Amino acid sequence: MAIVRWRPTRDILGIRDEMDRLFDEFFGTLPEKFAGENVEGVWLPAVDISETEHDLIVTAELPGIKKDALKLSVQDNILTIKGEKKQEKETKDENYHRIERSYGAFQRTFSLPAIVDATKIKATFKDGVLKIRLPKKEEAKTKEIPIATE
Repeated sequence: MAIVRWRPTRDILGIRDEMDRLFDEFFGTLPEKFAGENVEGVWLPAVDISETEHDLIVTAELPGIKKDALKLSVQDNILTIKGEKKQEKETKDENYHRIERSYGAFQRTFSLPAIVDATKIKATFKDGVLKIRLPKKEEAKTKEIPIATE
């Protein structure tokens, strides 16, 4: 058995790390570029990425955003989704007791694999859901090879 020197600060930092991990799991994490900064007005929409035989599909939940407030771009194999959700104007007849809905600008970026044909990307926006279809290049698609008998 080894004797270990007791360091109270190590225990406190361990507890802090554990609490940070619990909060991150519950609330989600922000990208590193926001770490340690004032993040008021910053929110990140939820995104799903799936794959079919012919496409990669990015689906983003963007409730309350108008199509005109969205911008989608691809540059150097980086897909960027930008937008802004404006806060409704307060009226003098209302006193807010709680504001939990997220507002402000957002930007999500995703590295595209080499198999994506960036010239054929298509996007649709319906009922607050943005769906981006990223077609695979022909050479990246699975090809069935016939087997001859001898």
